[in-house]
Amino acid sequence: MSVKIHFLPDDVTVEARVGEPMLSVAARAGVIIPTGCLMGSCHACEVEYDDGTPFCACITAVPAGFEELTIHLYSDPLW
Repeated sequence: MSVKIHFLPDDVTVEARVGEPMLSVAARAGVIIPTGCLMGSCHACEVEYDDGTPFCACITAVPAGFEELTIHLYSDPLW
C-alpha cells in the first residue's frame, strides 16, 4: 500500500510505502530533515503532521490507514 507524503514548506510530494522510514522517504524526495541522536531523544528531527501532532522522523515509519499525509517541517535554531 502506498501513501502520498507532502512535505511543507518545500511543497514536495512523494509516494511512500507503509512502514518505510520517514527519514528515507524525505531523503528520496530531496527533503532534508536534521538529525541528531537517531533514537528520538534529542528531537532534532521533530516534524508535525497536518493536524499539528509532532513526531520524531528518525524513529517513525509511514503509518497505515492514510492515502495522503502532509508533513510540516520546521527548523530548531539551536541545531
